[in-house]
Amino acid sequence: MNIYSEDRPWGKFEKFHENKPCTVKLIYVNQNSRLSLQYHNKRSEFWKVIKGTAMVELDGKTMILTEGETLTIPKQAKHRVGALDSGCVILEISYGKFDENDIIRLEDDYKRAGIPAKATRAAAA
Repeated sequence: MNIYSEDRPWGKFEKFHENKPCTVKLIYVNQNSRLSLQYHNKRSEFWKVIKGTAMVELDGKTMILTEGETLTIPKQAKHRVGALDSGCVILEISYGKFDENDIIRLEDDYKRAGIPAKATRAAAA
């Protein structure tokens, strides 16, 4: 198995498997960092906290998830995850058409809101 890894401003992710029905990733979030407030048109997601404590925003509600807790994120639901401690790891399983460009960023700590995901990956390279 080839594991794909990509660095992001908030940490990195590793992708283990991708096929038509689902894509599986581990998301590593640095302490006191968070991903964009975003949504997806082509996929829903299942998250499980593997390690650490996560602060999750889902459609305007904020919740704290700890190791072992899970959450389902429907298509087009506005969501974001942040790490409250070091070493926060989230298992993400995406269902539907997977495309990193299907990230619509509404807010972003790294000034990427409104910029296509493809452009932000190219700038980071």
